[in-house]
Amino acid sequence: MIFAKKHTCEMCGLKTAAHNSDVRFRLPDPVLESPEQHRAEDSWLSDPDPNKATLMQIPNISPFVRALLPVRLEGGHEFRFGVWIAIHPDDLQLSCRVWNAPEYGDLKLTGYLANKIQPWGLFAVPVELAVLNRDHTPYCVGSPNEELNEVLTKEWPHDILASLP
Repeated sequence: MIFAKKHTCEMCGLKTAAHNSDVRFRLPDPVLESPEQHRAEDSWLSDPDPNKATLMQIPNISPFVRALLPVRLEGGHEFRFGVWIAIHPDDLQLSCRVWNAPEYGDLKLTGYLANKIQPWGLFAVPVELAVLNRDHTPYCVGSPNEELNEVLTKEWPHDILASLP
């Protein structure tokens, strides 16, 4: 029983591993809703496996970049969504040029959230990205959308984890 307490959150009773974890979306929602999905002719992914890809271009839909959307939890924990962000084609070209170069640390992008984020129901809202850790995809760091900005800046109670995917 003592061993179990080490791995159980005193605030909510959930396993502590659930607090500092990621939920990764496989594809952007507009791509999921398209008949050919990521296999459409002339599609490009930075990795053949969409679960590993960090950049993609889907004709007639959009270019996308993968990003981390952090949700701060009470007690210093952080839950992260691995989301797709729809970006401008010029930003995809820039991202491809700097992704594995020293300039990657200075990468800043703007785009639109391309996955539905529950429990807030956020989708297609503007978001600002920046590289906070050179070993990670860019992070969602701000938004002119008041609700998304609140998700990014507020400290949330642990019971929000129960409503996450």
